[in-house]
Parts: sequence; structure tokens; C-alpha cells
Amino acid sequence: MFIITNRVVDENKNNLDAFGKEPNPAGPNELRMVEVTGTKKFKVNILKDQLTKTEVKALVEKYNLSIDVTKPWFASLRVACEVFSQAINERKQLLLFVHGYNNDIKDVLRTANELEKLYDVIVVPFSWPANGGGKVSGTAAYLSDKDDARSSATALHRAVQKVQFYHQLLTENVKEKYLQDALDRHPDNRELAQTLFTRKMEQKCKASLNLLCHSMGNYVLKYASKPGNSSLRGLVFDNIGLVAADANNPGHETWVQCLPARNRLFVVINENDSALSWSRRKPGDEQKERLGHHLRNLYASNAYYIDVTRNRGVGSEHSYFKGKTVRQNSTLKRIFSQIFEGGKAEHRLTYHADINVYRS
Repeated sequence: MFIITNRVVDENKNNLDAFGKEPNPAGPNELRMVEVTGTKKFKVNILKDQLTKTEVKALVEKYNLSIDVTKPWFASLRVACEVFSQAINERKQLLLFVHGYNNDIKDVLRTANELEKLYDVIVVPFSWPANGGGKVSGTAAYLSDKDDARSSATALHRAVQKVQFYHQLLTENVKEKYLQDALDRHPDNRELAQTLFTRKMEQKCKASLNLLCHSMGNYVLKYASKPGNSSLRGLVFDNIGLVAADANNPGHETWVQCLPARNRLFVVINENDSALSWSRRKPGDEQKERLGHHLRNLYASNAYYIDVTRNRGVGSEHSYFKGKTVRQNSTLKRIFSQIFEGGKAEHRLTYHADINVYRS
């Protein structure tokens, strides 16, 4: 598994201690790519930032890339090639995962691994320094993570910008190959060639690109989407899932409506979410009703709001997209499968027009 992070990393360590609890000393916008193997005992490989020309040429040859090998290229190119190729070959969907408050790197990896087991996805976590304030606890820890979340917003924008660039690069490469194959097959009939090209793309290139933001990860997303030139305002993802969002409900439509999706943007709500209920009690003028547990003011015109409060097993859970909650509730698992895999999760749900939500 590959992780995108703006945490400080120690290249001299090969276990989870390589991930620090502070932002990168070069600045919170600095990104590093890290490869992690294992599911219980993790082995960490911090990728060298810049690729050698030999490495770039090898990638160009292997993946038939149309890039200038004389320019500097970075570890993210290698990662993008490997992840996208895996998605195509295994016919799995890609899921960028932005975690929430007080998640150390082990928590992030466990959740990412579980997502891959539960759903038909390849997870790429974006990990920001959500360490709960280090040695402090309670309100101080929560507010410390909110500061780190705001300072990590540009890093998320840069990560999504990279994802968008590489996705377009590698998709165009596949498109060109299949288009040429179709033209070779039907050189005198553009209509038949286009039909064959479309069928091949549907058969061979089914990998969708989706975004999951959980809890305070939505707060990072909110600030990452605010600048007018934010990459998140471009059409990058097929589905966007805002799950248990620890962000203000009042006024959320102003930034949610800036997030386009090729297919759907979902906001998933649990009114009994104990973590968000606790979060609501934190001091500060900005700490209003949380988007992830409030069924009023659901006005974002591009959002599909799904209320899972009454679903069996949800209770007061905050991470109800994993664990026993979905393992024992096939309806709930289907909803999240559709969200994370580029589908239409509102299908087979009942729409309640009076409050603009879908329920099972």
C-alpha cells in the first residue's frame, strides 16, 4: 500500500516509527510517498523523492508513457503507474482516503486494509498529522488537530492535483491504445471504430476514482476546496463520500457545492454519532452543529444526503462504514460499496422530500 503524507518522516527507520506526529519540517505542504507492506507487522519504505533518468525511462517503456524524460520526475509517477495498472488488471476501483481526528498511522493503515477487504477497492490514504495534540488530551487535543487540519489543506489540494494529473496521463495512454486498435480494425468506418473503442474502454478500463473523507478529514477537505484554483474544484473523482463529517452543518452548502463529481457526491449522516456529539460540545464560535449528525439545513444542490441513523447496528458508531456494523448489515454494506466504487448508492433507498434525505 502507498501512502501520501505531509507528516515528518524518518528515512532511517523501516517501521511505523518512521512516521512522525508533526508536519514535514520543510512545511505542511510538503508531500512524501511511502510504501507500507504487511497487515499486522508493517514494513515501511520511504520512497526517494526524485526518480533517476534510468528509472523514468524504464517507466516510460513499461507503461508506454508520453512524457519528457529530460524533465525531473518524482516517486509519485512510479506510484501512479503501479496503482493504476493494478486497478486495471484486477478490475478494482481506486479510493483516496482522508482520515479523521486523532488517528495515528497504525489506525490509518488498519482502516485502509479493512476497506480493501470489505470493498472492491485499492486504497491510497492521505495521512495528515492527526495525533490528537501529542501529550495533551480532551479539548486541547481536539483543537490541536483542527489546527493541523487547516494547515494540511494545501497539502491535500496538492495531492489531489497530482492524482488528477497522473490519472489523466495514464487514462489518455490507455485511450490512445484502444482507439488505435479500433481504427486498425475498421480503417474505413469511423462509426464502427468508435463503437469498438467505446466497448473496449468499458470492458478493459472500468477503474473509477473515488474520494472518502471521514470525520475531521472533511474539515481538511473544506479548507482545501476554498481557494478558487483548488484542484478539488476540478472534475477529478467519480464519487465523493463525506462520511460522519466533523464540519459545520450551517453554511456547508457553500463549499460542498464547489466539489464536482462525475457521478455522485454523498453526505452520510448518523444522528446518534457519539464522536460528533462530543465534538459539538467543544468550545469556540465556529463549533456549530456537525454536518455528519444533523438532519437540518441539507441544501447543497449537488449532494445526495443519506441518513443511516436507523440502520441496524449503527447505534452511536462513528466509523460505521467498517467493522461489525457493515459485516452484519448487508444493506449498509451495499450503500458504502456503491459510494466507494463509483456507483449510485441512493438506488433502492427511499427518498424523504421533506428533509431531502435517503433512507433504507
